Amino acid sequence: MGRCRFVPPYLLARVAPGSLVVDEALRAGRAVPVEVRRVPSAAPAPAWTVHTADSTTTLPGRAVRSAGSPASGDIAVDEAATGITGALALFAEVYGRASYDGAGAPVSLTVHYGQDYDNAFWDGTQLVFGDGDGRVFERFTKPVDVLGHELTHAVTEHSAGLVYRDQPGALNESVSDVFAACLKQRLLGQTPDEADWLIGEGIFAAGIQARALRDMAAPGTAYDDPALGRDPQVGHLDDYVSTSDDNGGVHLNSGIPNRAFQLAAVAIGGATWEGAGRVWYDALTGGAVGPTTEFAAFAAATVAAAGAHADAVGSAWETVGVTPGASAAGSPVPAAGARRVSVRRTGGFAGLRATGELDLDGDDPRVPEVAALVDRVDLRAATGGSPQPDRYVYAFDLCGDSATVPEQHLTPDLRRIADLVLEA
Repeated sequence: MGRCRFVPPYLLARVAPGSLVVDEALRAGRAVPVEVRRVPSAAPAPAWTVHTADSTTTLPGRAVRSAGSPASGDIAVDEAATGITGALALFAEVYGRASYDGAGAPVSLTVHYGQDYDNAFWDGTQLVFGDGDGRVFERFTKPVDVLGHELTHAVTEHSAGLVYRDQPGALNESVSDVFAACLKQRLLGQTPDEADWLIGEGIFAAGIQARALRDMAAPGTAYDDPALGRDPQVGHLDDYVSTSDDNGGVHLNSGIPNRAFQLAAVAIGGATWEGAGRVWYDALTGGAVGPTTEFAAFAAATVAAAGAHADAVGSAWETVGVTPGASAAGSPVPAAGARRVSVRRTGGFAGLRATGELDLDGDDPRVPEVAALVDRVDLRAATGGSPQPDRYVYAFDLCGDSATVPEQHLTPDLRRIADLVLEA
């Protein structure tokens, strides 16, 4: 997964272009002025360790506090410690997940990153938090849901692996907000009706006309300030923003599934983290959601995971304009006219050709399994390489995504798709 930022780039460009420059340099793999140096942790590692970068961009920085140690007196360090303790407890105690990878991986966090750095992110290795510029943003460890949001990016990376672009990317962002809200409400002991559903409340400096960075209950209303502009998030599919910015508008369009979750949580009732949160977690990790899952397929997965609350969850999605897909296994929702899967096999010792095609909107008994497999496959990440003598070469077209894959590089899912579609 790519580097996942808490503050959307359209907002950074407006109020903190310096932070955006650092972000883009890191994302592009370019050097930044301060050397990036990673120091291996001593073994056995504690459940979490908070470091300070001492206002540099060196990662992970100097270790300050680890699990089981007392408060350090550094407010950012101690806020990070409180947040990571609560977030890990949420996933462990409610969902039975040991750390972000499900296997107890130690969590590395860094605070005091950069100078006046207006962001927080998960870089695939650790959680990183800036102190803000003091003019628009305060420190990013202040709202506990920021930490919950970033840790959930790691959970998503190690479960569904939603690609960080377009609808799957917006779902990636939304899932992080979902469990950030669950964390905040759990720590405060709030019900869905009592919660404010704000993400990043308290992150803005005094004088900024903003309640938070996002409002899950009312996307597009979190702020309206001369320095920030007006919150551009959308909360209904009719208003979906098609753009090349922000990885296809992942922070803009995440308001749509955010609103669906808020509505589902209120309808289900009880504790959000045990009700709607359990449904969303089961959908995310149950195998029905994959890297390229889009809104309708994710909605279908949540309905399938909701049990007795299926009608409430389905109604929540319908309210934001998303009709859960026909396949609860999470079939993709490609562009109109693209719901076909074709496979062409060439090569081999005899040089024979085999072709097959399957209409995912048809009633062929192979459709449910093929749809689920297609959803899990990120064809863009399929390994290429040169063909080998007398081995087959497969040309796949999966609902508009195409790739040619030598036989030796077929994943189990691609091989199963080929077997099913080429079936006589």
